Amino acid sequence: MVDRFVRGLGRWRWAITGAWVVALVVAGVVSVPLPSLLSGGGWSVDGSDSATVQADLAHGFVGRGTSDVMVVVVDHWYTSDQPGFAKRVGRVMNDVGHDRGLSVRDQVGFSTTTGPLQQRFVGKDGRTAIDQLGLDLEDGTARRVLPQMQSEVSSRFAGQGLDVTLVGTAAFWGAVNTLSEEGLVHAEMLTFPLILVVLVGLFGGLVAALVSLAVGATAILASFAVLTVLAGHLELSLFVQNTATMLGLGVGIDYSLFVIARFKEELGRGSTVDDALATTLRTSGETVLFSGITILAAMSTLFLVPLGVVFSIALGAVVVVAFSVLASLLLLPVLLRLLGHRISAGRVPLLGAGARRGAHREPPIRGAHRPPHLTRWERVAHRVMARPLVFLGLGLILLLTLAAPARSLTTFTPDAQIVPQSSPVRVGFDRVQDQFGTGTTAPIQVLVTAPRPITTRADAAALVQLERRLAALPSVARVESALPVLALASPVAPFGALQAGAREALPSGIRGLVGHYVSSDATKMIFDVVPTGHAADAQTSDLLGRVHLVVDESSIPGARILVGGETAQGIESNAVISDRLPVVVGVMLVVIYLLLLVTFRSILLPLKAILMNLVSVAATFGVLVIVFQHGVGSSLLGAEGSGHIQNFVPILLLTLLFSLSTDYEVFLLNRVREEFVKTGDNTRSVAVGMSSTAPLISGAALLMVVVFGSFALAGILPIKQLGFGMAVAIAIDATIVRLVLVPATMRLMGVWNWWMPGRPRPGVIARHLGRVADPAGGIAERG
Repeated sequence: MVDRFVRGLGRWRWAITGAWVVALVVAGVVSVPLPSLLSGGGWSVDGSDSATVQADLAHGFVGRGTSDVMVVVVDHWYTSDQPGFAKRVGRVMNDVGHDRGLSVRDQVGFSTTTGPLQQRFVGKDGRTAIDQLGLDLEDGTARRVLPQMQSEVSSRFAGQGLDVTLVGTAAFWGAVNTLSEEGLVHAEMLTFPLILVVLVGLFGGLVAALVSLAVGATAILASFAVLTVLAGHLELSLFVQNTATMLGLGVGIDYSLFVIARFKEELGRGSTVDDALATTLRTSGETVLFSGITILAAMSTLFLVPLGVVFSIALGAVVVVAFSVLASLLLLPVLLRLLGHRISAGRVPLLGAGARRGAHREPPIRGAHRPPHLTRWERVAHRVMARPLVFLGLGLILLLTLAAPARSLTTFTPDAQIVPQSSPVRVGFDRVQDQFGTGTTAPIQVLVTAPRPITTRADAAALVQLERRLAALPSVARVESALPVLALASPVAPFGALQAGAREALPSGIRGLVGHYVSSDATKMIFDVVPTGHAADAQTSDLLGRVHLVVDESSIPGARILVGGETAQGIESNAVISDRLPVVVGVMLVVIYLLLLVTFRSILLPLKAILMNLVSVAATFGVLVIVFQHGVGSSLLGAEGSGHIQNFVPILLLTLLFSLSTDYEVFLLNRVREEFVKTGDNTRSVAVGMSSTAPLISGAALLMVVVFGSFALAGILPIKQLGFGMAVAIAIDATIVRLVLVPATMRLMGVWNWWMPGRPRPGVIARHLGRVADPAGGIAERG
């Protein structure tokens, strides 16, 4: 079958190449609108309280809409006690509020109030004022419009001593989208030259390096095209583009490395181009296919997590890995058939020399006499296997020491801290927090919904009591609601102002402010509980629990009381991930175990591989905590210690690392098993297997570290964490695990590495395969 496929490539190579070029052009055109179709959503749990609150607040309230934005104005020339301040700030609010591009439905804040009420919207410095705008824009449209609007208002008022920023969820995700695209460009500009240098060093030639890059680029472009089509029907997170690019470069180029290296090796042995290609597909091609199936199976377990952002990233990973496999097994053979021996062309003297010195050499099979020399990798393996307990202990101590900080790992959804401090959105968030309180930008929202207008005395008494109890809770800066405004409008019967006719008679400023907290039909009332800390702080999480207790103890006849806001959303999404994590891990481990069981035909080796991967993943999580939670060295990556890890990063790292580590495990142990079948000598098999595969595994790992490390340097915070974690994990796997733990454990397990019930006991496996181990370490044919 493989031979027939290779012959077909010979006949149709030019047609296939032409079709590939056309497909790339079409994919590039189709994928152009992808960034504008991606969403900043996906963090809410369907049917959760926070999702319900968010949906209910989108209609019927003033200054809240399908999307909303806070306009923050800082006047450097005047203060609020000077007449010029109100005029200048009011002009800015009016200009922004009447901008047609924003589709402002209603507005409340400094520009719509007067007197004491107006002071609620003035900061402590007397120079900062805010307005809240409700927009009739869908989330995607708002994200596209607001960054451009931010740029326009900043330049329009900069020369007048006025700083204007737009703050809010849509503005934040619009900025993240822009920064994500910029980070993607920077990462690509950093990655491609480095990858090219590494590939030339590995292959010894420019042509092979460019072919490898072409495979990665093909996988990425094809994935972007598919994701663009899907984004028209599904809500996909904006992080999917960065993730797909990172994995496309890492996995796609990694696979091409295995295929091209084997093809060049076969040519070097004197095979014809067709024979070399056929052998390559039977060996490295099978390895790539197995690896792809493993990654797809592992990543598919993430679909068990009912969270949009996790679904999006898992989908992107599955699509790009699938295209990486297809490109490596369908497109790459066509290019190799076209190039033939020219795959080694374009030698770069300085880099190529290193590649030629590190070229693969099949170690000779030893007879009764030991050869006078060993390869460098064989010496490493023998040194480790001479003292397996010592090296195993040292390796585990090192990894477990790195893993120790992982016990304090905390996760949360992205907030303003993921964007640079120089970003206008971040400046606006920081300004509001400094002037109005840290929790102002992310209050805990308590929404009361009644089956009838909330106008009776019983309703009033219950709601006043609810506000008092909320305000008395520890870690509460203040509670913002309509109650003080209603009391100002109608001291005798505050809730009477909500009755039909009475509400319309209120002064416009008071009416708008009441409408910010009470729905137009008076059946819903919102209490904004402003905490003293950030949404992700432990004290705010504790406060959320106490708010739930107060709500549960409150009694408003017939009413439903729900708690929402950023803190609630983050805790709910964390809970969903935590609840599904055992299922995801369990299914993934079973799938990987079965795949390894079939591959190695061994009961114990898959268990050993899984245990080592768990220790490796734990060490990676520990390093993540040190850098991003505690801030040690985070400045070197252009990040600040946020105190938590983005909640989708650990579970994504877990599935990716298990699948990629399994890839290297299979590549190494297949070669070890091949040698063991020939010799029956466990120690020699491990040494020869390491010698044969270590250069290629090290090269593949170096490529991965370069790709993921580039995103750690150039991406926004969630992508930095993901890229850094992947780079650290691959480095650990290719060094401590692959060079120390694997040979040490295999030496200790001996022939039991290959034990399988129903087969001959390990000591006679080689005999049953037609060969008998020579006591001196060689082999003898059974006569």
